[in-house]
Order: sequence, then structure tokens, then C-alpha cells
Amino acid sequence: MTLLCLLTLLPILAILLLLVWRNMAPHITGLIGWLLCAGIAYGFFHTSVEVCARASIAGLLSSFPITLMVIASIFQISYMESTGALKRITVLLKTLVPSNTAAQVMMVNLGSGTLLVSAGATPVSVLPPIMKGMGYSNFVSIALPALGFDALCTYSMLGAPLVTYSDFTGVPLIKAAQVFSVYLPVISTCIAFAMLGLLGGAKMVKQGFIPALLAGVTIGSAAVAVAYTPLLNSGVVLTGVIAGFITILVMILYLKLIGQPIIDRSHLTEDDLQIESEMSLLTAFSPWIILVTSLLIVNFCPSIYHYLYYNLEMGVSVIPGQVIKIRPFWNAYTWVFIGTIVSMIFLKPRNNSIKETLTAWLNRIPKPVISTGVFFMLGLLMNNTGLENVGGIWKVVDPNHNMISVLAASSSAVFGQLYPLITAPLGLFGGFISGSEASALAMFAKYNIITSGILKFDPLVVTAATGIGAGLASVCSPAKLQNAAAVIDAIGEENNVIKKAFPISVLLVVAAAVMCYLLA
Repeated sequence: MTLLCLLTLLPILAILLLLVWRNMAPHITGLIGWLLCAGIAYGFFHTSVEVCARASIAGLLSSFPITLMVIASIFQISYMESTGALKRITVLLKTLVPSNTAAQVMMVNLGSGTLLVSAGATPVSVLPPIMKGMGYSNFVSIALPALGFDALCTYSMLGAPLVTYSDFTGVPLIKAAQVFSVYLPVISTCIAFAMLGLLGGAKMVKQGFIPALLAGVTIGSAAVAVAYTPLLNSGVVLTGVIAGFITILVMILYLKLIGQPIIDRSHLTEDDLQIESEMSLLTAFSPWIILVTSLLIVNFCPSIYHYLYYNLEMGVSVIPGQVIKIRPFWNAYTWVFIGTIVSMIFLKPRNNSIKETLTAWLNRIPKPVISTGVFFMLGLLMNNTGLENVGGIWKVVDPNHNMISVLAASSSAVFGQLYPLITAPLGLFGGFISGSEASALAMFAKYNIITSGILKFDPLVVTAATGIGAGLASVCSPAKLQNAAAVIDAIGEENNVIKKAFPISVLLVVAAAVMCYLLA
């Protein structure tokens, strides 16, 4: 059993070593890990080539809510960049909250960061130049955008990680949101204070205590409200957008109450004023306005929702007995494409804008799409090792031939009743090596479910902790931080961010682990 457990862990450990020691890109390390896993599955876990192929294809199909959303969101952001819409939004953000640093950080990085990532944008690409333009250091401009959106990372890309959790645990989206929401008020508030700690230590935490507390509690409580309020349940995939927007409004109200200005245009440059004069805010926001409006109709109109979610679920069974529901007309990626295309009526892109969009899009999508897809393939392959066709029924006859069963049995023996304490750190590990909360869930969901069943813990609470931990990996993810450093020409500074942010991510994960232990 010990040898089989080590063999199960070998592909994941190989990915970690290649990522850290050889500094390989996540998509390359993921491919190597998947190939190694397939070889081990065939050689040691009695898994046929057919099952390896079927499981890998199933993993690729299961990744569609994420991979296609990545493709769609990168297309949209590339289009908004080429048309100048993103520059216009940047000018707006640069004018916010000039006289209260803590409130400014909460509004830009927690509120706007959550809203941006939920709508499909990438805060580590969009916000660092804005922070730099506001006068913050390279370190702060990299660190805070990477940490701020972690508050509701589960709802990034219009809830795509939540959809993954729902698919792999087999629970409805609403139930999934309710399980996650238990963690969020505490975790989001801790993140708010952690941002102030990175910005100015204990002194800044003391100065900004009230805005940080307000912002953290608001954004986490908004997620709870959407999950538990029947009238809002249908808009669960819009939770991040709703929570980010409400957080911004709460910060505005707070500033009004203490009599401080909300907008300051004095530090706008001539270029900023030129950008502002060329495009209205409504025009700049049109892709997101159309997107959110479409999703409100799709999710809040019962007949449309039922038809797209159930009637057009388009189930695919690559592995007999396991159905993957594609739902292409309900999933958000379709509406991102539609919103972007329809917005051309308002943004009126020039021919060179279309060309720039397509060039940037095609250059940007391969690595993140491969990285996301291959970790889903790895997860499904591990889940289905040892699968056999017995009289027309596909099942695992011997648990010792299944990687996840072996790992679960070993974990239950080693950790026992302390097992809930390791699931959030496991998520941090998975998020670090894969760069994605959804990918970490794909790898470890079944493992958590089986182990929790052996030890009589709530598998939903335990698996959610893994998702929370994976989301918190963003602040120490080399790929994300390098991205943030690159957009402000500060390559190398990300190493300083990792050194100072990693202990914070560990403390946040410890908080999630303790909550998991108490709740599971």
C-alpha cells in the first residue's frame, strides 16, 4: 500500500519539482505529470490504454466551463484593450478615493478586483498599472491585486470554479454556494486586513481597521446572501459581480459618512483626459453591461433557465455510466462571446482593432488553456484508474487498483480525525502547482469525498476547504505574479512579493483549515 501511495503522489510531486526547481511553465509541467500518471496507471494500477484515453478525454470535456471561459474572457479583454475601453475604465479607477488609502485599496483591489475577475477579466493584468499610476510602489502594485480578488476567487469567471465543484461533488449549484459561503465572511475579512498589512504593517492595519472590516464583511456576507436568499439564488454565478459592486457602494457610503471625497481628478494626465474625452463610461462598460444583462435574463427567467440548463444540457458519456453535462447555452462563456460581439455596435471597432484583438487573443490563450485542461485530465485519470468493463458494467473491482482509493485509505490511516486540517493546505498546494482553483478541485475532489466517507466527515465542507486553499494560492503563484510584474515593467519584483506574501497565504489557509475542522 505504501508503494502504491508513493506512486500515486509521484506525478504531482514531479510537477512541483519541475515547477519550482526547473522553473518550468505550468502547462508543460502539467503535460509531463499527466503522461507520467498515465504510465504509472498502466504499469502499476492495471489500467488499460483505453481507460486512460477515455478518462483523459472526459477530463478535457469536464474542463470546458473553465477552459472555454478562459478563451472567451481573454477574447473579451483583448477586444476591450484594442478598442480603448479598458483604458477608459482605468482612468475612472485612477480617480477613486484620493484621501483615504485604506478605503482606496478596498475599493480598487477588493471591490473592483472581485468584480473584474468575476466578469472574466484578470486583476493581475488590469490593476497593477492602475495602482502604479496612483503612486503605489512596484511591490504594492503587484501584491495587492493578486491578493484582493482571492476574497471570492470561487466566483471568478462568472462562477466557473463553483460549477466545477458542483459537477465533481454532484450537488446543485445553490447547495455548492451555500457550503462555500460559510467560509467567506471570515476569509474575505482576513484578506482585507492582510492587504493593509502588506501595504504598511501594523500601523496601516490600525489606521484602516474600519474600512477593512466593512469591506471584508460586506463582500463575504454578500456571497452568503446570494446563496441563502431564494429570490437571488438564480443569480449565483453572478455572486462575484454583485458582491464586488456592493462592496464599492459600501466604501462610497463610508466615505460620505466621514465627509471625505470619493473622486479626485487632479492627478489625471493629459493622456488620461484625452482618453476620457474620446469614450463615455457606458460605451466602455458595454461588453460587461450586455454580459451581465444576458446572464440575469438567462438565470432569473425560469422558463429560459430550465430550457438551457436541463433541456439543452447535452450530456456526453465518454466513460460508460459517467455523464458530463456540457450545457453550452447556459454556461457563461457563450454569453461572454455574445456580449463582446454585440458591444461592437457601441464601441465601433476599427479594422486594426479587430486585427489587434485576434492577434493578442491567439497569442494569449494556448498556455492557460493547456494548463487548465491538462490538470482536469490528470484529475479524471487518477479518479478512474483501475476501471474495468465487467459484463458491460464499468467499475473498479479492486480498490488497490484505483489511485484515489489508495490515497484515501492511506490518508485516513495517517491523519485520522485530523484529516480536515490538511484539506485547505492541500488546496494551496494544488492551486500553486496548477495555477487554478478549478483545476485543484478537479484533482482532489474525489479524494476528499472518499476520505471523508471513510472518516465520517462532511465531504462538501472538506472539499470546499480545498477550493478555498487553492484560491489563496494566487498571491504566491509565480505565473500570476510574473504577469502582474510584467505589465508594469517590474520583472524580478515578484520574488519579493512571494517572500512576503507566502506567510500571509499560509496564515489564511490555517484559518480555513481550522474552520474546516470545526465545521466538518
